[in-house]
Amino acid sequence: QVQLVESGGGLVQPGGSLRLSCAASGRIIFSINAMGWYRQAPGKERELVAVFTVGGSANYGDSVKGRFTISRDNTKNTVYLQMNSLNPEDTAVYYCNARTAQYPFVHWGQGTQVTVSS
Repeated sequence: QVQLVESGGGLVQPGGSLRLSCAASGRIIFSINAMGWYRQAPGKERELVAVFTVGGSANYGDSVKGRFTISRDNTKNTVYLQMNSLNPEDTAVYYCNARTAQYPFVHWGQGTQVTVSS
């Protein structure tokens, strides 16, 4: 299994910034081949925010391109999400996701709330 622990969420004013972190641990973290972030707003489906793909490149959801940046520290098994120019539409629970070559293949963190409001 892979355990994913998110941190860094909170309340921020429009135009502000936040940085999320997701630390991975567990018996099969060596088989992680993709890792990143999704989010789910009330009444909406979960959507892609930013991920490192199997090939190592970064993919972003259309609504966050140019504002959010995903990065990673492989020595710490951690990915980060730097979120700038936040607006109220970014309000959601942000989930860390990892995909592994070994069962159960898909892993989710518990989520961290991001609220953008004045």
